[in-house]
Amino acid sequence: MNDAQAVIDRLRRTTDTIVGEADLRTRLESGRPLRIKYGVDCTAPDLHLGHAVNLWMMRGLQDLGHTVVFLLGDLTTRIGDPTGRSETRPMLTPAEIEVNAAAFLEQVSLVLRTEPEVFEVRRNSEWYDAMDVATLLGLFAQVTQAQLMARDMFRSRVAAGREIALHELTYPVLQGYDSFALGSDLTIVGSDQLFNEQLGRHFQQRLGAEPQVVITSTITPGLDGGAKQSKSLNNYVALTDPPREKFGKLMSLPDELVETYARVYTELPLDAVAVLGSATADGGPAARDAKLRLAAAVVTRYHGAGTARSELDAFQRVFSQRAEPDELPEVVIDSTTLSALELLVAVRPDVSKSELRRLLRQGAVSVDGTRLTDTEQLVDVQAGAVVRSGRRTWHRVRRSAQAATA
Repeated sequence: MNDAQAVIDRLRRTTDTIVGEADLRTRLESGRPLRIKYGVDCTAPDLHLGHAVNLWMMRGLQDLGHTVVFLLGDLTTRIGDPTGRSETRPMLTPAEIEVNAAAFLEQVSLVLRTEPEVFEVRRNSEWYDAMDVATLLGLFAQVTQAQLMARDMFRSRVAAGREIALHELTYPVLQGYDSFALGSDLTIVGSDQLFNEQLGRHFQQRLGAEPQVVITSTITPGLDGGAKQSKSLNNYVALTDPPREKFGKLMSLPDELVETYARVYTELPLDAVAVLGSATADGGPAARDAKLRLAAAVVTRYHGAGTARSELDAFQRVFSQRAEPDELPEVVIDSTTLSALELLVAVRPDVSKSELRRLLRQGAVSVDGTRLTDTEQLVDVQAGAVVRSGRRTWHRVRRSAQAATA
């Protein structure tokens, strides 16, 4: 097996499709550093494990000397990517775009190397702000209406009687031309971006360049076993989650997803991944131990083996021995007496009242070990009281100065 084939085989672990695989092998064998396009719209980022699949593949290529070209789509963000949307997206202001761009750079650096030898930051306003109308119309002339309407999302909106703004139709064209402007050799994207990146290949061929290779990455269900990870569904592990939060979230994963998550989100050898899959099939303690190993492997990847060992010990102590964590977040309250629901709203303001009522009905809420089940039950809240709300969430109550003197 040659080195190029070894690289491709490593990529296959988290790959669905490779468009232009023979080209990828030839370019890897050439020995020259590849330019890997990583384009993002500058909307508010909240990157999670699913997004990081692409980032880790790029990181592996960076470690071999290839360059990731991080393309901030500051111009195309003003248009708005219509992917997966049934309605036109509101445009962002330049100030909002700049704030989001900085946040994106901060989050991708949790995985990608950012030394200038293997990381380059570009903006597509570099070429679009300088492009005259005649040149832009020339780009549009190279794409037909039939090509654009082949996209299922556009067809669905037309069938549903929803409008498609003209600027939305131009978005795939502009994203495709980005690949030519950057001299992209390879791009690694989710399957929802395949259409746009195929247009990149189209433009490169029409304009006399070698077409980029397009890799689409594996997408998994979210933590609930349903749709893919999403902030709106709260079924995701964020890259910025602290290690304890990552560990705890992964322990809630359905048993049947442990093998898939271990293959896609860890660096465990594939034979070890298969062992985890067999263990979860047996259920019971074996499945729990497999999930512990998965969670530790994910934390190791992002935070190091030492942190993973500490989180494993902490999880086992807290959940096996029913102990409290060593450190609890504090919440300040103003009242000495509240209803159970009011107390939960004070300690978990980010959670809906319907979800808090559900926790109470399930008996998942306690104050200093005393279980609460009635939303209207009055609670005499003492300073230093420990409120548990769910399997892995604790808070310590601190009284405000006003409440302490009342």
